[in-house]
Amino acid sequence: MANWNLYDKFREGNFDGNAINFETPGGNGLKIALVTSTYTPDQNLHDFFDDITNEVSGTNYTAGGNVCANGAATVDGSGNVKVDADDPATWSQSGTGFSNARRAILYHDTGTAATSRLIAYSDAFSADKGNVDGDFTITLDSAGIFTSAR
Repeated sequence: MANWNLYDKFREGNFDGNAINFETPGGNGLKIALVTSTYTPDQNLHDFFDDITNEVSGTNYTAGGNVCANGAATVDGSGNVKVDADDPATWSQSGTGFSNARRAILYHDTGTAATSRLIAYSDAFSADKGNVDGDFTITLDSAGIFTSAR
C-alpha cells in the first residue's frame, strides 16, 4: 500500500518538539484504523485521533484498528529518512464483518484519542473493501511507509 498523505500537524510536530519516536512510540504504538468514504480528511487541521469520524465496525474489527509493530525511522546513504513498520494484522473473514472501508488512517495510539497523533491517511482503496467475503489485509510498501528527502 503506497500513497500516504501526511497530515500537516504531524509534519509540523517534527519541528516543534512533538515528534514521534518511531522506535519506541510508547502507548499502544503505531496503528492503522479503517474509515468509510464519509470520513473527509482535513490534511491541514486534523491532528489527533479524536478528529477521525466514521470508523468501520463489524466482527473481527476492533475500534482503533490494528497495531503496526516494529516502527523504525532510518537514514539511507543519501540522507533520506525512511519510516517503516510491520504490516498490521489481517482482519479475518466474517459474514458479519465490515464491507465499507475506503481509507486507512496511520496514527500513534497513546490510548487516548485526544492525544493520539495522526500521521497519514491513504486513499488507496478505489472502492469499498472489507472482510465479509474473505480476509482483509493491508500490506505496507516494502520501500517504507514514507520517505522524507534530505
